[in-house]
Amino acid sequence: MAEHSSPAPLSKASHQPSNAIERAFETAVFASRWIQAPLYAGLIVAELLYAYKFLVELWEMVVHIHKMNETVFMLGVLGLIDVTMVANLLTMVVIGGYATFVSKLDLEEHPDRPDWLTHVDPGTIKIKLAASLIGISSIHLLKAFVDVANENPEHIKWKIFIHLTFLGSAILLAWTDKIMQKDKKH
Repeated sequence: MAEHSSPAPLSKASHQPSNAIERAFETAVFASRWIQAPLYAGLIVAELLYAYKFLVELWEMVVHIHKMNETVFMLGVLGLIDVTMVANLLTMVVIGGYATFVSKLDLEEHPDRPDWLTHVDPGTIKIKLAASLIGISSIHLLKAFVDVANENPEHIKWKIFIHLTFLGSAILLAWTDKIMQKDKKH
């Protein structure tokens, strides 16, 4: 009867060079997440620019309030809401993306820590981003409806189509995330 022997395990000495190369490569791959840090810094600069734009638009409203009719004033307020919602979107991307893909944020004891950071993951970020895009799209659509007399009907149709596309995408993302969460529980 022939003896079946398992192959002899490789000794550490014979496997070390590839282990060292593999370890170095894995370290480089893991460290590559920091390439995203300047991107998040750039988004912070963009958010500062949005804050500046908000203040400029607000100042224009303050200076010209006596010349504005209700429709123009409402459009100005909707513009401020739009800028704020885009800034909120940037904040979510910066904080959520950094915490998910680059490094944990050491904020457990911070009194202003947002609640949504306790369960941030790529699926949650996608759904929150989709919801923000729907909100921004809603503001653009509302602005078109408020100023319907000056809107091209074809543009309004496209805005509705785009809004419905965002809405459908968000529903599909939420549904997909729910299915994935159910699969994780099983």
